[in-house]
Amino acid sequence: MTNPRQIALIALREVHKGAYADVALDRVLQKVNLPDSDRRLVTELVYGSVRRQRTLDALIDQLAKKKSHQQPKDLRTILNLGLYQLCYQERIPVSAAVNTTVELARENGFSGLTGFVNGLLRQYLRLVEQDKGNVSSIFNSHLPLQLPENPVQRLGILHSFPDWIIQVWLEQLGFAETEKLCEWMNQTPTIDLRINPLRTNLEAVEAALQSAGILVRRIPNLPQALRLIGSTGPIQNLPGFSEGWWSVQDSSAQLVGHLLDPQPGELIIDVCAAPGGKTTHIAELIKDEGKIRACDRTASRLRKLQENARRLNLQSIEICTGDSRNLPQFYNTADRVLLDAPCSGLGTLHRHADARWRQTPESVQELSVLQKELIAHTSRFVKANGILVYATCTLHPAENEGVITAFLAENPNWQIEPLQADSPYSAYSTPQGWLKVWPHHHNMDGFFIVRLRKTNVSG
Repeated sequence: MTNPRQIALIALREVHKGAYADVALDRVLQKVNLPDSDRRLVTELVYGSVRRQRTLDALIDQLAKKKSHQQPKDLRTILNLGLYQLCYQERIPVSAAVNTTVELARENGFSGLTGFVNGLLRQYLRLVEQDKGNVSSIFNSHLPLQLPENPVQRLGILHSFPDWIIQVWLEQLGFAETEKLCEWMNQTPTIDLRINPLRTNLEAVEAALQSAGILVRRIPNLPQALRLIGSTGPIQNLPGFSEGWWSVQDSSAQLVGHLLDPQPGELIIDVCAAPGGKTTHIAELIKDEGKIRACDRTASRLRKLQENARRLNLQSIEICTGDSRNLPQFYNTADRVLLDAPCSGLGTLHRHADARWRQTPESVQELSVLQKELIAHTSRFVKANGILVYATCTLHPAENEGVITAFLAENPNWQIEPLQADSPYSAYSTPQGWLKVWPHHHNMDGFFIVRLRKTNVSG
C-alpha cells in the first residue's frame, strides 16, 4: 500500500479508537516504504486533521444534513481529510484534494456516497468563492464558517480548541492575544537542538549542518541553542547525532537548566527526570563534575535517559527508580533540586496534536494536586540555603501560580529568588518573580519556571 491518504486514514482510525497520534502514525509508517515527500504528506494529514478536528467537524455540521457526529466514523474522517486539504493545504491542487477524497470514499465502503462527498467539498469551495468579498469580520479568517457570537465558542470553533482551554487563556490574555496564541499553537512545530559543549561548540555544529544542506538559526540568550529551519529528514541521520554533539530540546526547556544554574561539584537531584533532556543539560552545565541523581518512577523511561547519557558521553548521572514522594534518604542532601513537574502540557499543544482533546478541567485539577504533593516532598531534599526550581510546560494558573502560592503560604522558610535586572532571561520575567514564556510572544514552547531558595535550617 502506497497511497498516502489511505495510510493517513488507517492512522486516524487508530487515533479515534484512543491511540496517541504520534504512536498511531509511527505504527503505520513502519509498515510501508514511502518516499520522504509522501511520509511528510501522511504526517501533515494525520496531525492536521487531529489538530483541526473541531473546525472541520463544524464545517461538516454546516454543509451536510447530518451533523458530523451522526456520520459513519470512517466517512467523517474521510470528509475531515478532504476539508483539511482544501482549508489548510495551499500546495495541494483543489482538484487533487476533491478527487482523492471521493476515491478514498469509494475504496472504503462508501461507493454509494461518492456523490455526497463530491457535493459537500464542492459546496465548500463555492462558499469560499462567495466569501472572498466578505472581509468584514476578523473572525472569518479565510474559512466560510457561521460562527456563534460567544467569544469562547467563536475562538474554539475557528481555531479548533475545546472551550475550557480558550476560557483559561482568555482570563489571562484577553481576546486578541488569545487569538494570536491559538494561531501560534496551530503551526507546525520547529525543532531546536542543544549543543553539548563537552564534545563540540556551536560554530562546529552550525557548519556541519549547513554543509549537509540544513538551515539553522541561533536563538538569542541561549548559548547552546540552534533552531532547524525547514524539513530535515530523520533526526538521527543529521551530522553529530551519534557523536553526541547535540540533543533535541526546545529553547524553553533549555531555559530551565540555565535558571537552575548548577555548579561543578554539587549534588543535584532531578526528581521527575525521564526521558532526561533536562538531566543531561544539567550534566553539561556542571562540566560532568559532580553528582546528579535522576529519579523517576518509570523504569522504561529511565532507560531512554541512560541511552541519551551514553550517547552524550556523560558520567555524572546516577539513576534512581522510585516515586519522589517516597525517598526520605534524600532529605537535606541536595545543593539544588529540579522539579520539572508532570503537567497538562498546554504550552506544547502544537507538538502533540491530540493533547488538546485528551486533557480536561478534571485532569488539570488532579495534576495540580499531584504537583502540590511533589513540591511538598521534594523541597525537603534541599539543604539549607539551597535552590529548588519548579517548572512546567503548561499555561494553566492552577498548575503554576496556584501551586507556588500555596507552597509559599505553607513554607515561610522558602522564598522566590527573582532574576537580577541584567539577567539575559529577564525578558520572560514577571513582577511576581517567576518566569512565564508565552509562545506567541517568545516563539518557543509555553513554560512556567520559578527559582526558590530555602532560607534556613528548619523545615
